[in-house]
Amino acid sequence: MSNENQKNPLLCHWADQMADKIIRERGDLPEYTCASGITPSGTVHLGNFREIITVDLVVRALRDRGKNVRFIYSWDDYDVFRKVPANMPNPDELQNYLRFPITMVPDTTGRNENYARHHEVDVEQELPRVGIAPEFLYQASRYRDNRYAEGMKKAMQNRELIKECLNEYRDEQHKMKPEDVYWPVAVFCGKCNKDTTQITDYDGEWNITYKCECGHCETADLRTFKGFKLGWRVDWPMRWNEEKVMFEPGGKDHISPGGSYDTAKLVSKKIYGWDAPITMRYDFVNLKGVPGKMSSSSGKVIALPDALDVYQAEVLRYIFAGTRPNTEFAISFDLDVLKTYEDYDKTERIVWGIDKAKSEDVFNKEKRIYILSQIDNKMPEVMPYQIGFRMLTTLLQTYSGDIDKVIAALGDVKPEQEERLRRRAACAWFWVKYCAPEEFQFVEPFNLSVMSPGSISIIIGQMTSLLIQCPNIEIIATDSARSLDDNIAFLKKRISEEPQPAVKKLLEADLAEMSERSAKANNSRRYLFILHFAKGSPITQDLTTCRRYSKVMQDTGFEVTQLLKPEIKKILANFFDIVSELPDYDGLQYLEDDNKGGDYFDF
Repeated sequence: MSNENQKNPLLCHWADQMADKIIRERGDLPEYTCASGITPSGTVHLGNFREIITVDLVVRALRDRGKNVRFIYSWDDYDVFRKVPANMPNPDELQNYLRFPITMVPDTTGRNENYARHHEVDVEQELPRVGIAPEFLYQASRYRDNRYAEGMKKAMQNRELIKECLNEYRDEQHKMKPEDVYWPVAVFCGKCNKDTTQITDYDGEWNITYKCECGHCETADLRTFKGFKLGWRVDWPMRWNEEKVMFEPGGKDHISPGGSYDTAKLVSKKIYGWDAPITMRYDFVNLKGVPGKMSSSSGKVIALPDALDVYQAEVLRYIFAGTRPNTEFAISFDLDVLKTYEDYDKTERIVWGIDKAKSEDVFNKEKRIYILSQIDNKMPEVMPYQIGFRMLTTLLQTYSGDIDKVIAALGDVKPEQEERLRRRAACAWFWVKYCAPEEFQFVEPFNLSVMSPGSISIIIGQMTSLLIQCPNIEIIATDSARSLDDNIAFLKKRISEEPQPAVKKLLEADLAEMSERSAKANNSRRYLFILHFAKGSPITQDLTTCRRYSKVMQDTGFEVTQLLKPEIKKILANFFDIVSELPDYDGLQYLEDDNKGGDYFDF
């Protein structure tokens, strides 16, 4: 454990453990370079995002220890265009560019200068939303600027040693034979731009001779020709040395024993003299409950913008920060979204002292995850406005998605809380429209008098889910079908026993009216909401909550009336079967004062 970690118990996250390992193994340095990257050959999906945020979390942990960190993200955009994707327009046109470098493939949407840039922009525009700001490196530009000429020359001169490194972890069936010719450099043809080439000669220094299937042949200089590129198993360790990378995670397919990382580690040390970066394995990210109607420009995969439609940035970061990278998990778009938001809100309440953690260690862990989940990696200046995701979906449907009206109905949102609340509300509204099951969706119109019993049941269910957010409220159905049926049975018995015709006629009129109410009882009911005040509870806050809920119910189509003291006393007298006048304070009727009518005792 590092000295910093001993001094600061908050530095207890898995990213902190990795930061300590990097410092311990590489020493105290003026700068630490952490790297990530991908080929922009298609939509950059949430599985790719796991690598990015894994690096970001370790970068934050290093910086929290006062270290200077360079976070680089390499776009491997000088790779080959191998397959036409399903989600790009004009696939026939793209078919003509197979085997080209992807920076030379057109963006058939017309938005960006080439196919690779189209996918790069999609990520670069979204990463700031989740607080990630790496330095982007574009490998096509670097190769075409001949920046890696020396690295390619070294690989060509040591190709037999590289061949041994590549064979190190292969079984006999897959090893290259001594007589097999191996070239670590690939060539894009200077005439047709395709990689359908074959190297025929190397002079041992800078010149490579190649021929292409198109018929073109030439000898080109590594220092000036734009079409040379290292194969990825050598390119990766070459760039480790070029950028002095000290940390880079990898997917479990690369980090498995004998995988590409182990091979690159050998090449990095034996050819380029650089110790391979410290690494960690990250596992796959699955998707759960993605609805067919959820609009996505990414074809069959879910990209970062799609996830941010449902999860506010802090909650999406929380999902990854709260899960160890080597653990496979699923990001949900169904009802589990509610649970994810509830978990985040629970952590937030613990951190802000509203809820109590089980122990100091649990508190430190929750606070560290919470801080790493924030866009700016620090505690907010004020506690964010706490409103459950479920309740927010109800309010948004009540006001037809109008976030301004929702905030006005809440009534107590501080200006510094509003921006984050608006982002959460936008996510909740998107989820309701595109992801939520039907039972979460209000049925229009909201006029209860023209709604079917089934629709009213949905509205009542939604209102109930809203009201249960306040634990001090008790709900009683005062004219339910059961209570009406009991009254009808009583009236029938009373009529059968009544000897006076005039009285009997009045009772029969009451029975008719009661029967009519009973027929409507399943569609229209009257509820009594009772607010319990516990000793020491913030009564003002509870009353504010009641007024807020009253307004929401009125806006939804319910008639809401606040009972006055005489009506409340009447209900209580009926409930306790008290015939005499109910006092204002329980027990008052038992107090005797010598001076009748004098002051009551003050409790």
